[in-house]
Amino acid sequence: MADFGGDAETFRAEARAWLAENFPASLKADPAAQLAAMQAQPESPEAKLWRERMGAKGWGVPTWPAEYGGGGLSRQEARVLAEEMAAVGARNPIGGMGVMMFGPTLIEYGTEALKRQHLPGIITGTVRWCQGYSEPGSGSDLASLQTRCEDKGDHWLINGSKIWTSGANLADWCFCLVRTDSSKKHEGISFVLIDMKTPGVEVRPIRLINGTSPFCETFFTDVKVPKDQLFGPLNGGWTVAKRLLQFERDNISAGLGGASIGAPVNALTVMGALKDYVGLDETGRVADSDLRRRAIEHLMEAQAFQQTVRRAADEARAGNGPSAATSIMKYAGAKIAQDRNELIVEALGTAGLGWTGEGYSAPELAAVRTWLRSKGNSIEGGTSEINLNVVSKRVLGLPDPK
Repeated sequence: MADFGGDAETFRAEARAWLAENFPASLKADPAAQLAAMQAQPESPEAKLWRERMGAKGWGVPTWPAEYGGGGLSRQEARVLAEEMAAVGARNPIGGMGVMMFGPTLIEYGTEALKRQHLPGIITGTVRWCQGYSEPGSGSDLASLQTRCEDKGDHWLINGSKIWTSGANLADWCFCLVRTDSSKKHEGISFVLIDMKTPGVEVRPIRLINGTSPFCETFFTDVKVPKDQLFGPLNGGWTVAKRLLQFERDNISAGLGGASIGAPVNALTVMGALKDYVGLDETGRVADSDLRRRAIEHLMEAQAFQQTVRRAADEARAGNGPSAATSIMKYAGAKIAQDRNELIVEALGTAGLGWTGEGYSAPELAAVRTWLRSKGNSIEGGTSEINLNVVSKRVLGLPDPK
């Protein structure tokens, strides 16, 4: 852990000075442009420089152990860093599935050798990861997966396929669930790490209803994986996989809730759309009373959700990470995000009917595509139905229905 004399204000001065020296001035003016520069393929030179500096400092993952390249900061110092970054308009350039899902699980369950091999690339943002969980016949019932992993003595041999593999076409590595024992269900699953450049790995992007292709089909044909890339015990991958899902749902729920009430997405917010497209009455209120009521209810739910996410995050950092309660938060976050996008499109009226071409502004077209994309929020990261089952069994302790 970093030593700044135990004084948060001493660290604040240190963080402020470092950001002033290292955050590229060209990224400060426009938050949307900064995000676009970071997400571009390839990233802009300024965004690359910012990622390299944050990665070298370890502050992209501020509370991760310094011995592996993380920031080594206390929770208090991490909050101060977040405040100082927000003050100068700096986004964290280190992210992705390595940070949100695999990295925390690796810190908790990984061998020292695997931590030394894989954590540095995650921390510096130089290695991208994807998740090999769902299969064409194993979605909600993930434990029925059939991708085979055979012990060939000096290596594992993998055959099968995965679907909805987010970012697989851009990923360097995949954390993947495979079947190593066909005589058992949950107890026959192992967790392996696959280099996506290995011969036999084939990726096919899936085009979604909104025109983007963030998900992929991934095929494994006689893929050889070194024996040392088994993560967790042989046939003990289900326990590791469940822990990773908790981290995944925790991060998905935080992202969904943030989109609901935070900074504008594609320059349109619920209240902004209502004011600009529905209009205000003589008292300054949104003219449509029904839309006004539903918008207020949505914003209240979203604000309460954000406060709950922050409280849960603090509790997780103080204890042992996210709990099964993250499932209800992911469920709520998906509903709030879908409500948000539906309200915006409804407020747009005929301006919310566009797909392409003249007659519609870029934010209007983006709002329609964002609304369509949000339909998947209640499916990805575990369906809402499965999330409710998890809450029923693991949080409330309710018995299975007779």
